[in-house]
Amino acid sequence: MKSIYFKNFAATAAMVVLSFLFLGVALVLLGRSYVINNYRSGMETNAQEVSRSAQALASDGELNDWSLRMTLSTLSQISGNHIFLCDTEGTVVSCSDMNIACVHLGRTLDNATMTSLRSGGEINQITTLGGLYDTPHYVVTEPIRSAYNDTIIGYVFVSADSSTIIEGWDTFLLVFLAASAAVMAIALLMAFMTSKRMAKPLDEMARATRHFAHGDFSVRVEEDDRTDEVGALVSAFNTMADSLEKSEQRRNDFIANVSHELKTPMTTIAGYAEGLLDGTIPRENEDKYLAIIAEETQRLSRLVRSMLDISRMESTGTSLTRRREFDLLEVVISTLLSFEDRANAKKLEMDLRLPENHVNVLGDPDAITRVVYNLLDNAIKFADEGSTLSVSLWKTDGKAYVSVRDQGETIPESDLPFIFDRFHKSDRSRSLDRDGVGLGLYLVKSILDAHGEDIAVTSRDGQTAFVFTVTLAPPAPKEKKK
Repeated sequence: MKSIYFKNFAATAAMVVLSFLFLGVALVLLGRSYVINNYRSGMETNAQEVSRSAQALASDGELNDWSLRMTLSTLSQISGNHIFLCDTEGTVVSCSDMNIACVHLGRTLDNATMTSLRSGGEINQITTLGGLYDTPHYVVTEPIRSAYNDTIIGYVFVSADSSTIIEGWDTFLLVFLAASAAVMAIALLMAFMTSKRMAKPLDEMARATRHFAHGDFSVRVEEDDRTDEVGALVSAFNTMADSLEKSEQRRNDFIANVSHELKTPMTTIAGYAEGLLDGTIPRENEDKYLAIIAEETQRLSRLVRSMLDISRMESTGTSLTRRREFDLLEVVISTLLSFEDRANAKKLEMDLRLPENHVNVLGDPDAITRVVYNLLDNAIKFADEGSTLSVSLWKTDGKAYVSVRDQGETIPESDLPFIFDRFHKSDRSRSLDRDGVGLGLYLVKSILDAHGEDIAVTSRDGQTAFVFTVTLAPPAPKEKKK
C-alpha cells in the first residue's frame, strides 16, 4: 500500500505541473501577441518621428536631402529597424543605409503597395514589398505631408525582418522557460518537504491504528512544536490513544478483579457443598457450614447487584428526568436509622451535627440516598469498637455539604488517590472488610460525577472523613402582597 506521503506529494506535484502548464499555454497564446504588438507599436512611433523630421527638413518638398538621410541612419541604428522614404510615385528617394550606392535607392515599389498607400494612407503587414526585400519583413508606413499645404509629398517605410521579431520572442520564451523551470523545481522541492512534514504524522497515525486493531494501545504519534491543524490532530489522537489504553487497562483489571472476587466465594460454596453431599462434613456441623454457604451466596449477590448498578450508571448516567427537589436532611436521618442496630452492636457514639431546618437540594433522591448509605456503611465497618461516628450537614455558597467521619485505622496515604477505583481495597480493607467487593466507593464517585458534584477524603491521626456536595434548590418565589 502506498504511503500517505507519496500520495500527497504526487497530488501536489501534479497540481504544480498543471499550474505551470496552464501558465505556459497562456503565455504562448498571449505573450507572443503582446511581444509583436509591442514591437509594432515601437515601429509606428519611429515612423511618426521620421515623418515629422522629414516634414521639417524637406521644406522645399525634396526628400533626398543628405541631412535627412543622416537622420534616418541615426534612428535606424537606435531602433534596429530599416527606414526608407519614397515619393508619391513609389520611388525610393532616401534610405537609412549608410552605403552611398544603396541598393534600395531609385527602386520603385510595386503597384499593389502604392495602391494600398493611396487608398488607405498606410500599410501594416508582413510583406516583401513586391521583391524589395528578399525575406518577409514587418512593414509599417506613415505619410509625409508638406509643411505648407498639408498635401502628401511622400511616405515613410519602417520595417524589420520578421525573423528578428520571432527571435526576440524566442529569447523571451527561453528566459521564461528557464525561470519557470527554476520556480517549478523550487515549488516541487517545497511541495516535497511540506508533503513529507504533513504526511509523516498521518502515516504514523495509520500505523498506530493498525496496532490498535490488534489490541496494542501503547503506540503514540510523535508530537513536535507545530501549531497547525495537523498538530492539533496529532495531539487529539494521542489523547484518544491514552484514553483507549486506560480503558483497556480498566477493562482488563475489571475482568481480573471480577474473576478474583467471584472465584473465592464460588470455591468456598462448591467445597462446602461437596463436603455436605459426600459426608466429609459431619452432620452435627452442617448448620455451621450451611451458614457459611449462605454468607458467601449473599456476598455474590451483593457483588452482582453492585456490578449491575455500575453498568447501569455507566451506560445511562443519572437521568436528568429523575432529578427533583428533596430534603437532604430527611435522607441523612432515615439512612442513619437503618444503621442503628449495627452502630449499637459496635457500641459507637453518634456525633450528629444536623441543622434544625430542611435542606432542600436538587438531584436524584434514590442515588443520593445510595451515596449516604455507602459512606455510612463504610464508616461503621471500619470504625473502632466504642469509638465516635460523626455525621455533619451544612450549607454554604449554593451547596449542601455532608461529612461522614469515623475513628479507626487510617487509610495509607499511597492508597488515597485510588480508593474510588473499581475493586480497589486498601490494606485496612483487606484486613477488616471480609464481605466487601470494592465497588461501594466507586459507585459513590460515579453517582456524584453524574450529578456534577465533588467528594473529598482525608485520613490522618486515626480519623477518616468523607465530604461530598449537593447543589441547593433555588428558593421558592415569595408571594406578592395584595
